[in-house]
Amino acid sequence: MSKLKHLFNEVHYEMVRKIADGGMGLVYEALQNGSGQFRKSVAVKLIREEYSAIAEFQKNFIGEARLVADLIHTNIVQTYHLGEVGGQYFMVMELVNGLSLEQFLEKHRELNRPIPVEMAVFIISRIARGLAYAHQKCDARGRLLGIVHRDIGPKNVLLAWEGDVKLTDFGIAKALDLMYNEEGKVIAGKDEYLSPEQASYAVTDARADLFALGIVLTELLLSKNIFRAPDRLDSRRNILTMPVPKFSELRSDIDPALEEIIQKSLRRDRDRRYQTAYEMLTDLEVYLYSDRYGPTNEKLGVYLRDLTGYAPPGTNPPVRSPIAT
Repeated sequence: MSKLKHLFNEVHYEMVRKIADGGMGLVYEALQNGSGQFRKSVAVKLIREEYSAIAEFQKNFIGEARLVADLIHTNIVQTYHLGEVGGQYFMVMELVNGLSLEQFLEKHRELNRPIPVEMAVFIISRIARGLAYAHQKCDARGRLLGIVHRDIGPKNVLLAWEGDVKLTDFGIAKALDLMYNEEGKVIAGKDEYLSPEQASYAVTDARADLFALGIVLTELLLSKNIFRAPDRLDSRRNILTMPVPKFSELRSDIDPALEEIIQKSLRRDRDRRYQTAYEMLTDLEVYLYSDRYGPTNEKLGVYLRDLTGYAPPGTNPPVRSPIAT
C-alpha cells in the first residue's frame, strides 16, 4: 500500500483504502486532488502487480477501459480516466458508496430474512435498464458495438445507499473489435451464472446476459442459486440440463405474472428467451407499476439503511454499517 500511495501521489490520487480484491485486479477508494483544494472521492482499479507486466493482461485492461469510456448511464458505473504510473495501468471510476448485491444477499441470509418480491424485481429491472443501454450502444460511426457483458452476477452489481443500482466490471465483456478470449475455446463468466450458450462454448450475443439476469432474479427471490453445485462442471451441467422448476412452488408470493417473466428469461433456446433487455425491462416495469405505486430508488435506499442499520454521513444517526466495505 505504501508503494501504491507513493506512486499515485505523483498523479494526484491519494489512496484511502482497498475496497475490492479480485483474482487479477484490485480496487481502491482514493481522493483525486486538484487545484484550489479540489478533492473528489473516486474508485481506482488496477491490475495486480504480479500481472501488470504481462502484455495480455494490459491489453485486456486497456480494452475494458476503452469499452466503458462512453458508457454513460445511471445504472452503469462510470469510468473517468485510464492512466499509467510506474508501468502500472489504472482506471479511475465512479465511487459507489453502498454494498454489492452479493453483500445484500448475504445480509438477508444472515438474518434469515427473505428479500421482498417487489424489491428483488426492482433491482433486476434497473440492471436490465443498464443492459438495454449497453447492448444498443454504437460507436462514433453509428456501428452497433454488440456489447455482451458475459459476467452478470451479484458481485458485479452495486447498490448505493441512496438506492441507485449500478452494473460494473466489463472486464470480460465482448464487443466489436474488443474481444480477446476467443469464444468456442474458452468459457467467459462464472459457472453458476452462465447462459447455456456460454456453458456449451457457443458464440454469445446479448441474450446471454438476459439468462444470467434471470438466474440473479431467482437467487434474490429464493436466497440461493438453483444451478450452483460444489463442482464447477456440475454447475455448468445444471445450466444445460437441470429441469427448471416452477418458482411459485418454491416461494408462494411469486404470482403467475412474475413466474412467466422468470420462465421466459430462463429459456435455454435463446430464440424463445427475451430477445432484448428492453423487452425484459418492459415486462418487469409493467409488473411493478401497472396497477400500483411501486418501488423507487428512494424506497430501495431506505430499505438498505433499515436492513444494515447504517446511515450515510449527513443523515441521522451516523452509524457504521456492519457490512459496509
